Amino acid sequence: MKSLSIHGIDGETERAIKERAKVGGKSVNKVVKELITDSLGLGGPAKGPDNREEFVDLCGAWTKEEAEAFLNGIGDLETVDPKDWR
Repeated sequence: MKSLSIHGIDGETERAIKERAKVGGKSVNKVVKELITDSLGLGGPAKGPDNREEFVDLCGAWTKEEAEAFLNGIGDLETVDPKDWR
């Protein structure tokens, strides 16, 4: 595995990286590698706590009947009137 040196890191960034390492119980090196990999989209889906249950009242909790009623209610919005595109 290759090594890279990064020079000129400002104090605020250094403190944030060290704090993230401390809170996560990881080495600074591991945190920096994760940050780089994630920012380049190479780390797969974002990792973090699964807190979807906190939002169930806001989305994704419709019954089949509720979803059908909604789709029926917006059916006229799916029609394109060619006069609108002149």
